[in-house]
Amino acid sequence: MTTALVFPGQGAQEVGMGKDFHDAYAESRAVFEEADDALGFSLSGVIFNGPEDELVKTAVTQPAILTASVAVLRAFEKEYGKAIAPAFLAGHSLGEYTALVAADVLSLADAVKLVHKRGALMQEAVPHGMGAMSALLGLGIDDVRSLCEEASQGQVCSPANVNAPTQIVISGEAPAVERAGVLAKERGASKVIPLKVSAPFHCALMRPVADRLREEFAALAWRDPKVPVIANVDSSKPETVSQIQEAIYAQTYSPVMWADGALAMESEGVDLFMEFGPGNVLTGLIKRICKGKKTCATSKTSDIAKALAALGETEGGA
Repeated sequence: MTTALVFPGQGAQEVGMGKDFHDAYAESRAVFEEADDALGFSLSGVIFNGPEDELVKTAVTQPAILTASVAVLRAFEKEYGKAIAPAFLAGHSLGEYTALVAADVLSLADAVKLVHKRGALMQEAVPHGMGAMSALLGLGIDDVRSLCEEASQGQVCSPANVNAPTQIVISGEAPAVERAGVLAKERGASKVIPLKVSAPFHCALMRPVADRLREEFAALAWRDPKVPVIANVDSSKPETVSQIQEAIYAQTYSPVMWADGALAMESEGVDLFMEFGPGNVLTGLIKRICKGKKTCATSKTSDIAKALAALGETEGGA
């Protein structure tokens, strides 16, 4: 049987995430300490104590979730007794960077510095209130692309996250996103949910962010992946540093094709999807996309026993 590890993106954050791992495992504690040292401020202090309005700032949220997710993974590996040997790694948006750490493409220190910069650039890219994102439920990608094109009227409006076949987030300039929401209701969307975000992610408005981000790549130490990482943009498996850099460059302003990535892993024989990090959003999505496949989410120390059992059952059936 075959296992994939997946890592959550922005939106999964909560004050206190990972604190139980920090307190219980020296391996997790070392992760938080390394992130603090790399950034030059107490990221762990914000993660554990808040205030929430500081944690939800994109420049803080992104390294915070990455750090907490790696801390959870390291604790699980300690209990498992060795490094997990998954067939694939994947993450949702920011989570793709966590997957790169798990694949040894980037060190934790370099990754937290990179996503801290990524978050700051995203936060600054579009003046507050000028951009928007909305989740559309009940429509497929072809319908969403069509209504975004109709709603754009010369402005930016496009799919940003294809989270499941009929759960799609759109992004762009606020008036166009609002028009798209009206059209979506007219065309049978079961729900249109405006999202509280600091910027319109994964659309053409983020192209300048991608260009600035690529300039940061040269200062970091990159390695080819030890385990294939599924790219958000096209579900490919980049094999070289240059291919990985192109994938995360494009990811900045392109839609996250999460449903396609999950199906790609399923088609390659993945039987168990293990989520590491705050929350269980990806586990819920994968249950809808890859029906009948095993899933488990580890976000608290109390989840470890179930995750160990799930991995043991998978290996036992191999």
